[in-house]
Amino acid sequence: MKIYIPILLIIMVNACNSPQQKAENNTENNFERFRNVVFIIGDDHSTKVLGAYGNKIVKTPNLDEMAKNGVLFSHAYVNSPVCSPSRQSMITGKYPHASGVSLLSTPFPEEQISIADYLTPLGYKTAIIGKNHFNSSSNHGFENKIQKKDYLDFIKTNPPRKPADEIKSRPKWKPFKDPANIWLNADALPSTYYDEEDVGTFYAKKAIEFIQSNQNDRFCLWLGFEEPHSPFNFPIEYANKYNPENMPLPSGSQEDDRWIPEVFKDLTDEEKKGIISSYYTSVEYLDKNVGLVLNALENAGLKESTLVIYVGDHGYLLNDHKRFEKHMMWEEAVKAPLIIQGGKAFGEGKIQSKLTEFVDLFPTIIEALGEKPLNNIHGISLVPLLTEKTDKHRDSVFSEFLPDNKAMIRTNKWKYIFSTGKNDLGMGYATGFGPAGITHHLYNVEEDPKETTNLSNNPDYQEIMQEL
Repeated sequence: MKIYIPILLIIMVNACNSPQQKAENNTENNFERFRNVVFIIGDDHSTKVLGAYGNKIVKTPNLDEMAKNGVLFSHAYVNSPVCSPSRQSMITGKYPHASGVSLLSTPFPEEQISIADYLTPLGYKTAIIGKNHFNSSSNHGFENKIQKKDYLDFIKTNPPRKPADEIKSRPKWKPFKDPANIWLNADALPSTYYDEEDVGTFYAKKAIEFIQSNQNDRFCLWLGFEEPHSPFNFPIEYANKYNPENMPLPSGSQEDDRWIPEVFKDLTDEEKKGIISSYYTSVEYLDKNVGLVLNALENAGLKESTLVIYVGDHGYLLNDHKRFEKHMMWEEAVKAPLIIQGGKAFGEGKIQSKLTEFVDLFPTIIEALGEKPLNNIHGISLVPLLTEKTDKHRDSVFSEFLPDNKAMIRTNKWKYIFSTGKNDLGMGYATGFGPAGITHHLYNVEEDPKETTNLSNNPDYQEIMQEL
């Protein structure tokens, strides 16, 4: 079967962003516009490790409460399973190939219109705090930018308490230089800092200062936490929160064996469970800091007038498909948390199961704030869904991972993944088998949700694969 890449991409993008869908979703919504927006990002956050998504082990009371107060999206998909492209697709409403950010290290182009480029001239106070992955010194329209270097300056001028001698802390993070069990924190070791001095708490406090300083103005706050990205950071007080023996350990399938990166092949089950316990602990620490920000909004009397959105910038594979990373098109990597809290406007405790993409968040924010929509973006506003003015949204979702020349389209029933296979898997995750050549993966995600059986070579499914 011949498939030409430009045609494939055009078909996929057009299918995900048809004029018909935009017309159906361009509905008048009768609700009082929000004054502010707070957009919170967890880094590498899997939907599988969040109480609101059904996890009975992890403690995430603040995000769970946010879901009770708002709408949880059960089928929300990132447009790239890697940090920089995913984040900049959200902040522009464009797919990575159109935003100009397709690789982890790609600088965010100055000519692109970010959410802050749009809102700051309209009089909104704007700030981006924490991880931004701009890969440049530009603020991209944000009046205030606080990032890791500001935290390091804070630590220099405010020397932290020295931990007790008996407390063992995590070594310096050296991914791919150290064995995987060390840089993935299989020993579940904390940072060298107590809660009050750790990086996530610092970002939360800076966010609270911004909210308090601008509570009489309209504002847009973009807040990016570093957790739970490896090495799965958490402060000293959080050590030993989760017993590795109690951690779930997915087993994967034979379908996965061809694609396991060499870097993970020597991990023992004990080490894998230790890694997962570190991840769970980091998520609990993240949740605590999200709670600080949500409480600040409520204390300032801004809960009802502020649109709050929580997302993971993509998912994460916790031995799902026998690996610890994202960078793939399996569900655990491309499906991510999306919770929207909108006060009485959107209702409480709702679950929305329609297929959605993270490029949809840019136009959602614009419409919810009552501003004019921006043309030439791929996103479709979620406001008609949130206000129950429609039960239609997307028929499919699209994601791309350009380091491996890979693209995905997913419908309610099917998922198709195409890769040129010109190289072994990139970014340090080589399998050792060498380039695979052009590969097709087709899964019936209704009947095979764990994606264990590739149907692409089955003659019975060639028509559906060609259609996708």
